[in-house]
Amino acid sequence: MRNQVPLDISVIPLRPAPARRTVTPPAPAPVPAAPAPKEPLWRDLVGDVLRRERLAQERTLKDVADTARISMPYLSEVERGRKEASSEVLAAAAQALGLGLGDLLTRAQGELVRITSRRAPAGRSTPRASYDGLCLAA
Repeated sequence: MRNQVPLDISVIPLRPAPARRTVTPPAPAPVPAAPAPKEPLWRDLVGDVLRRERLAQERTLKDVADTARISMPYLSEVERGRKEASSEVLAAAAQALGLGLGDLLTRAQGELVRITSRRAPAGRSTPRASYDGLCLAA
């Protein structure tokens, strides 16, 4: 004997069927505004000046470090901007390169002016004081 299923039976789901969703393409992500350029760090500027001067004189890191009585690894980190050197260390490194501390700082200040003036937005004029000085803050 065959079991016959009556034709009027319906299946009742235990969970409701999920609603049909229409697929809409995702909205394009907003383009984030470019972050404001960071101000250069003083230690990076001074380190760059020391390294450029040492390389211009074709001297080794060891030679300058020995003359300045600074450890070679420390001078290397100062040149790379990884260490914030004291004024005594900067003066010794500058003197080993035949520079005065003022010469070193003036060159770093010139580099700072060059970098920041290049980053100034076009069309915006900022009032600048006309002076030929150097200001250091600790």
